[in-house]
Amino acid sequence: MKHWRMRTTLMVSLLAVSLGLTATCLLIIRVSVQQEIRKGLESDLTHSFSTFRNISRQSNEMLSREAGLLADLPSLKALMATQDLHTIQDGSPEFWTTSGSDFFALLSQNGKLFTHLNRGPALTDAQVAPGLQACMATAEEAKEPCTIAFGHSLYELSIQQLYFGSPANDSRLGYVIIGYAIGSQEAQDVSEAAAADVAILVDDEVSATTVPSARLQDLSLSSRSLNGATRQPETIHLDRESYLAAASSLSIQGQGSAKIVVLKSYDRASEYLRQVNQWVLALGFSSLVIGLMLASAVSRTVTRPLEALVAGARALGQGDFTYSLTTEGAVEVRELSLAFDRMRGELKRTQAELIASDRLATIGRMANSVSHDLRHHLSAIYANAEFMSHPQAGAEERNELLIEVRDGVQGMTNLIESLLLFSQTGQILQMRYESITQLVERTVSSVHQHPECREVQILAADLPVVEAWVDGTKLGRALYNLVLNACQAARNGNFRPVVEISLAEVGERVRIGVSDNGRGVPAAIRQTLFQPFVSAGKENGVGLGLTLAQHIAQEHGGEVYLEESVAGKTSFCVILNKPWLLAYSRKHAGPALVEERQEAGS
Repeated sequence: MKHWRMRTTLMVSLLAVSLGLTATCLLIIRVSVQQEIRKGLESDLTHSFSTFRNISRQSNEMLSREAGLLADLPSLKALMATQDLHTIQDGSPEFWTTSGSDFFALLSQNGKLFTHLNRGPALTDAQVAPGLQACMATAEEAKEPCTIAFGHSLYELSIQQLYFGSPANDSRLGYVIIGYAIGSQEAQDVSEAAAADVAILVDDEVSATTVPSARLQDLSLSSRSLNGATRQPETIHLDRESYLAAASSLSIQGQGSAKIVVLKSYDRASEYLRQVNQWVLALGFSSLVIGLMLASAVSRTVTRPLEALVAGARALGQGDFTYSLTTEGAVEVRELSLAFDRMRGELKRTQAELIASDRLATIGRMANSVSHDLRHHLSAIYANAEFMSHPQAGAEERNELLIEVRDGVQGMTNLIESLLLFSQTGQILQMRYESITQLVERTVSSVHQHPECREVQILAADLPVVEAWVDGTKLGRALYNLVLNACQAARNGNFRPVVEISLAEVGERVRIGVSDNGRGVPAAIRQTLFQPFVSAGKENGVGLGLTLAQHIAQEHGGEVYLEESVAGKTSFCVILNKPWLLAYSRKHAGPALVEERQEAGS
């Protein structure tokens, strides 16, 4: 495949796509079978609820007949005719045994509980009485069966009135109530009829179930998410086995809630689905092996050479013109690599020419600017020296000329220092833990001594105390350049020259602001303001002040930017990052020295 054309490679890729489509079709078959299994399980769940209703209806009919027969017993009527609590309690067990029910109770004419008996956990009068009152309130004539929950046990009750003689005489003796517990037997009957697991829950607690006891906790938790009103089937997991479950709410009297949950094991019903899954996995594995083989072949001919070409382009973007390019792969890829290599060579040659041209242009601009400023200062020095040598010059005039000569020398010295400092940018900083506040104050004092700044009002009062690791010499030079530029700009404005300096510590950053009320930065140089030898409207200066300030701020992990520039308001801002300064100091000065100087400063 080494000499394949791109079209051949694409054909092989299409073959891989066809295998993918085959796997997709198999997946669709699997999903379809899964849906059919789910439909069958949902149908079984619906049938389970119907079975439960049928069983309940038959049991209720039988319960009503038994309650009616029990209410007609003369002996029971005779017992209730006594209306004596102890007599009724002593005689009630015989009738409970006769009824064969799970629950038995006798009530007075006004519904007061005489006695009750039940199978299973013993129930107190406080538990039974409210529920019986709720059943009697909803069952008119005490003829309709009533479902009630006593604790976590569920009962179906039938209430019958006891009369002395004929009911037409309205000589009511009280009420007899019998019922059966809706529990394990009912759950087992529904489970056998519907071939499903059944659980009866009262207040979300399992009352009776055919589910193994080891899964009851999972059942109790999972059943809370089942909607008993809609009977919508949902998938739950019991002890890592998947079930399709649905719930149906049971109407009970009094407080509490109850529902029946029917579960069909999804895993046991999915034996055929597992066989389909095995076939799908086998075919998918075969497709994967074939796809890997094809992908390996495509990688050798197309992908890997293209990745190498991308890596070469990335290296070229970083300035590496020597990155080795591969000559392997498809014909088109090899041709593209050769073309890229030729282009890289042309770019390297063009870049060298541009760098040489830029160096010459920079040297020309620097020479022009430096020579202009030097000639300006030298002319002033030469002319003033010539005037000083004149015999008729007086002492006062000589002093004035000397001051002008000294200003010219100072200007030349500043120019040479700027050039030296510009050539030294990029060197390791001499970091010390210093007070930025004092550094600003020293800078203001130095600027005040400059001849062009003596008439400028510099406002730098009430500065907060801010300390940080900095190279005081370089940072002071950067601030000096910014303040000097501000003073020169303020003198050329239309107002009384004023320069304001602010200092603030915002979080982990130090902000130094320098503002003047001059005419503002010309729009023509705003984009190139921080480039070397760029200046406008200044009588002298080589155009390195802002460039040096920017370089020094960047060496301190910060920056200088023009914050605002309008007529009467121009602001430059210096930002220093204290965590960066501390990390730099730890790296170059050593952690021990950093901690020692910080403790001494604090």
